[in-house]
Amino acid sequence: MIGINYGRIANDLPTPEKVVALLKSQGIDRIKLYDTDSTVLTALANSDIKVVVALPNELLSSAAADQSFADNWVQANISKYYPSTKIEAIAVGNEVFVDPKNTTNYLVPAMKNLYNSLKKYQLDSSIKLSSPIALSALQNSYPSSAGSFKPELVETAIKPMLDFLRQTGSYLMVNAYPFFAYSANSDVISLDYALFKENPGVVDSGNGLKYNSLFDAQVDAVFAAMSALNFNDVKMVVTETGWPSIGDEKETGAGQDNAASYNGNLVRRVLSGSGTPLRPKEPINVYLFALFNENQKPGPTSERNYGLFYPNEQKVYDVPLTQAQLDSGKSTPVNNGSKSQVPVGSGGGEVSGAAAGQTWCVANGQAAEEKLQKAIDYACGEGGADCRPIQDGATCYDPNTLEAHASYAFNSYYQKNSRKAGSCDFGGAAYVVTQQPQYGKCEFPTGY
Repeated sequence: MIGINYGRIANDLPTPEKVVALLKSQGIDRIKLYDTDSTVLTALANSDIKVVVALPNELLSSAAADQSFADNWVQANISKYYPSTKIEAIAVGNEVFVDPKNTTNYLVPAMKNLYNSLKKYQLDSSIKLSSPIALSALQNSYPSSAGSFKPELVETAIKPMLDFLRQTGSYLMVNAYPFFAYSANSDVISLDYALFKENPGVVDSGNGLKYNSLFDAQVDAVFAAMSALNFNDVKMVVTETGWPSIGDEKETGAGQDNAASYNGNLVRRVLSGSGTPLRPKEPINVYLFALFNENQKPGPTSERNYGLFYPNEQKVYDVPLTQAQLDSGKSTPVNNGSKSQVPVGSGGGEVSGAAAGQTWCVANGQAAEEKLQKAIDYACGEGGADCRPIQDGATCYDPNTLEAHASYAFNSYYQKNSRKAGSCDFGGAAYVVTQQPQYGKCEFPTGY
């Protein structure tokens, strides 16, 4: 099963109604949210898209302390929308063990109170409860067979949570990012191993099993940690995994072609139906991170560039998302009228050959006109872009639109700055594409 995370820490995303149409056009029938936003849940009604919603970390203490709070929350955020909106699970908190506000002790009591609330509204058999953990909850993850949870978490949180999951027939939610492990250890981890490409594989010294991908090894490290606590019967869903298309200089491996390879090959891996070396008969279920680039996320550049789609609904790169797209050898194009749309390629999760290694910068047509004009003024002024071709009567003056002129100016600035990370942003007014843009007869330069 392939789903996708729909994060919304951005000020330039399409309306929820447009997002639902985009999901359906791409054959995506499962999404995960980070809250219970009413406009989103209303837009998803009668769409047949299955939804995981979330109780944010800041509400854990209230849900843990007060059954009536949990009852009211379930009534207002779950039963109000169900079943027309197909809510299938609630993520109680997110990566709670690394929450700087130290909410770990509230987790299992909150889950229990929410379960009582679901029972009260007769939803306990339809809607599961779990909580996504980060791989940092592990004390050991290599080799996979030595996987173990951090000792300080075992009795206080891990065992009680796994016990709750077992009793309620739920599953463990895990966020797994081979990108982080590769970026921090690129001297010892093969990029091909991280991207599911052909590689010699790694043999687990503890059990002799052979791994051909870092993702499988990470998943099995969690299974081994669960097994060490005698929870072999609890299933797992990978609730987040992905690869950034842009990163800071020190974020080794971030880039569009690697992101396309990781996500494209992961989809193939998951849709093959096979399990991991440790649990070969259990198909892997995965939610990709993320649907859109989110321009207001804090942290390094990569945090804002995990999206499969730009905010204007154009693809960042071309990957198959469904079995039908895999079988047909291509993924579904997004027809949004953009001249700079990425071409539909072989669908194997690679940037198309014509675009490999080359990128351009274009304006975000959804940015405010005032923002675009300010960005043009900067690019053509102190930014040093060559804006002569967009002057009246010059070769790229037509079409005489703000977006076309901004795109030319932004791309000139981007190319002159050697396509460095961050040189195609302009406060969210621009983004990178992998096919040479064309506005009228104007050709965009590819370097100076």
